[in-house]
Amino acid sequence: MRLRNSGDNLEEFAFILYNVMLPIAIIVLLGYFVQIRLQLDRGTLGKMMINYIMPIFIFMNLYESDIDFSLLLYIMFFLFIFAGVSFLISSIFAKLSKVKENHKVLFTNSSLLYNAGNYGVPVNDLVFRSDPFAMSVQVIMMVFQNILSYSYGIIALSSAESSKLKALLGYFKMPMFYGLVFGLLLNYFSVDLIEPLTKSFGYVKDSMIGFVLFILGTQIAGIKFHKLRPSAFIAAGLKLLIIPFFSLILLMVFNIDGVVAQAIFITTALPSSVNSSVIAQQYSNDPEYAAEIVMISTLFSAITVPLIIFTAMTVF
Repeated sequence: MRLRNSGDNLEEFAFILYNVMLPIAIIVLLGYFVQIRLQLDRGTLGKMMINYIMPIFIFMNLYESDIDFSLLLYIMFFLFIFAGVSFLISSIFAKLSKVKENHKVLFTNSSLLYNAGNYGVPVNDLVFRSDPFAMSVQVIMMVFQNILSYSYGIIALSSAESSKLKALLGYFKMPMFYGLVFGLLLNYFSVDLIEPLTKSFGYVKDSMIGFVLFILGTQIAGIKFHKLRPSAFIAAGLKLLIIPFFSLILLMVFNIDGVVAQAIFITTALPSSVNSSVIAQQYSNDPEYAAEIVMISTLFSAITVPLIIFTAMTVF
């Protein structure tokens, strides 16, 4: 796919802003104002997401998706290497920026965890005009991010207060793990579930995007905007500009091109995942810091994402 002319470019970029960014902003603002008005227990909201809504969302996405398992393994391998590079780069920046010790994991998580789901899916659908193959790549990336978010993302934070082994064992007790395993197994063996079960799980799955963005809004309500920390801006800039550059280099090294390369490059350049702030709500002593990074990177992505799309369609 190639962008046709400057007029088409501007129209598509405006479409992204209106149909992706604006709906996200509306739900986040709703959570923000509800939190100010009602003072909800944000910890409880985070527990509901991690232990109830997210496991079913993961299960249903894996169970219902038309996954090419050979393609899945190939892309997973690339994403694993990319995650290692992202961690290394973000760790270097955290040290150079003199990020506080209790913020280092949140800083690196903001680079490792990107919004491949509720942001990436609509962007993919728009850019590739509902191409099923491009969407299958997006689903694989979303699966990888779910695995990374609710394994390493949690282990890295919880192990700050306990041993890494205990944190790892704790992950295997979480509903997310079983959502991943059973979603993949039932998909691979083409197991048919009864309709009442898929319908009820479908209702929960459909609530995930709205609920997770609502939680982000409640977290932003606790941020003192005149005290936004400089390192949060550094983390956001790193996620939106520096990390995508290394994604581009790796794609060239791996000789990945076409729609697969375009979809991967665009998605790895998306803002920090809302999941990183949801996890921080339950496992960090300063969840507002994670919410700051998510908020800043999401706002500035309105500028960077259209540029990344243009680059992806030009280079690959």
